[in-house]
Amino acid sequence: MPAHAGRGRNRGADDISETQFRAVADCTYDWESWHGRDGRLIWVNPGVERLTGYAVADCDAMPDYPQPIILPEDRGLIAGILASAREGSSGNDTEFRILHRDGAMKWAAISWQPMSTLQQGHLGFRTSVRDITERRKLREQLRLHAEHLEQLVQERTSRIQQLERHRRQIEKLAALGQLAAGVAHEINNPLAGLRNAFELIKADLTAQHPHFELLELIDREIERVGAITHQMYQLYGRAPQIPTELNLSQTVREVVDLLSRVARKRGVSLRQEAADALPPARLPESEVKQVLYNLLQNAIQASPDGETVTIRIAAEQDEIGVIVEDRGPGIADDVLPRIFDPFFSTKTGELPAGMGLGLSVSQSVIEALGGRIEVARRAPHGSTFVAVFPICSEAAQEQTGNADTAG
Repeated sequence: MPAHAGRGRNRGADDISETQFRAVADCTYDWESWHGRDGRLIWVNPGVERLTGYAVADCDAMPDYPQPIILPEDRGLIAGILASAREGSSGNDTEFRILHRDGAMKWAAISWQPMSTLQQGHLGFRTSVRDITERRKLREQLRLHAEHLEQLVQERTSRIQQLERHRRQIEKLAALGQLAAGVAHEINNPLAGLRNAFELIKADLTAQHPHFELLELIDREIERVGAITHQMYQLYGRAPQIPTELNLSQTVREVVDLLSRVARKRGVSLRQEAADALPPARLPESEVKQVLYNLLQNAIQASPDGETVTIRIAAEQDEIGVIVEDRGPGIADDVLPRIFDPFFSTKTGELPAGMGLGLSVSQSVIEALGGRIEVARRAPHGSTFVAVFPICSEAAQEQTGNADTAG
């Protein structure tokens, strides 16, 4: 039924019967209703059954139409709309939920407007309800896609920030390493002369000399200075090593043997767990040993007397991981981001204080091979360091590629 009967009539409208008007209304696809001035239902079209499962007769028999068709959580919303419509308001596309006769829930949108004629004035109001379930599904899919895209953006942003931090770290390492290599080179030359002169002086004195113990102390300190300058040189002045086929289990065993005396002196046990059959790796042995030596030495120094350091090896796809677990005090939250910084050390008390270059050098070495060092804290105490080596180092891959090209 037109909202304003008698206004703007189409040409030939006088020839259209009431039956034909009703046929048009009944065949309307949406769920249409006409409410009187008091809000009671006067007419509803058969579209209600397509949308709700309730026939026209069912709606006519409802004393509080259309509330039984509305989801309980949205009945207050619809009651407010109907009350507003009785006062002459109009509205469009307000979303709510329908409770279908079979128990299913559907989304719908209601529009409403007052009805009147020139002759009879206000006749009540009409409502039109449209099924928007598919629209809501599409909207939800768009929301999920938007969330997914936002997550991807956050992940990419985080990755970019991580790469930027890594770039700054590399630049800092390069600058510090260049400085360290220069200082180490300048110190090594006079240190070598000092060591030779000291050996000559020491050879002329016997163990019975009252200051012989001081000579031993001087000897140890010269060795310590030499070791520190060697670590400083390793940051930048390291010559590239030739990769060879390597049995990583055997390499780990040799490093464990090298540090077994140090571990016993501190009352710490070293346990290397048996590994499954590992693929042979093409890596520079001396650099692999240097990384493992630093990680294992740190684990020993972090472990209290009577504890055990565990070493395990695991292969996955194109990588081999050497896991070093200790039962020390763990790593504090404020320390964790800095453990790979050059010259950063947490060793205190009876531990020999180094230059804080061990982890920096190890990270620099393993990243040059195409690997990485991962670190995690273990509950309730202790830390786990994982040296992840590629089965084939980047240098070895370049050698293979050059050989294939030459062939």
